[in-house]
Amino acid sequence: MNPNTPIKTTPAYLIQSIISFAVAMMVVVLGEMRLPVEGWTRAFLGIGTLFLVSSSFTLAKVIRDQHESENVVSRIDQARLERLLAEFDPYRLRGPAGVPADLTGPPVPMQHPPHARAN
Repeated sequence: MNPNTPIKTTPAYLIQSIISFAVAMMVVVLGEMRLPVEGWTRAFLGIGTLFLVSSSFTLAKVIRDQHESENVVSRIDQARLERLLAEFDPYRLRGPAGVPADLTGPPVPMQHPPHARAN
């Protein structure tokens, strides 16, 4: 699997997530309302619940933003690598000092080392 492919959320998963969040929140709020305690204790638990929910959303957003920023950097690096690979030609002939050989001129005879010459 390519790490740069976007992950698609299905509609069923989205609906399941919304329903599970709503059910969990409703159970907590109903539990807090039906507790046999004084009003200020219920208010304290309600404020704590709201703070927990807002902190959870903030944490999820921060984690998502960090993941997306890493993906952007990864995509930029991938684009640079693809550009370098597209420009690289392993079959291009090179002359001395890495200068590309002139393919339009006459062929240069191959020189053999002294020990390989026939007598």
